[in-house]
Amino acid sequence: MFSHIMVGANDLEASKKFYDAALGALGHANVMPGDAPRLVYPGPGGSFIVGAPADGQPATQYNGFTAGFAATDAAAVDAFHAAGVANGGSDDGAPGPRPNAPGNAYGAYLRDPDGHKVCAFCQLPE
Repeated sequence: MFSHIMVGANDLEASKKFYDAALGALGHANVMPGDAPRLVYPGPGGSFIVGAPADGQPATQYNGFTAGFAATDAAAVDAFHAAGVANGGSDDGAPGPRPNAPGNAYGAYLRDPDGHKVCAFCQLPE
């Protein structure tokens, strides 16, 4: 459905620590070399990119935006949340059932070091 989602970062090293841990728990790794100006985490449905805004202005979060990542199961959602909190992120919704989401959803929400909202979701067996 999309080719990529990009979020801005003011401190690429802090973002790398956070996303390497949180997305690593979901099986995604940054494919860019250490001196690259962006982080790129490819997946089967598109890529998630983190870097300084192209206009040279500071990165800011925006209200209403959430990047959601597919998880294989509840354990992966739990690992995503724990890894993110342990690596510079903050809790924005602890792992658990999400009754307002379609199906039998289980998810968790985090804020990255720049305040962007990211989450991981899976569908639990009925």
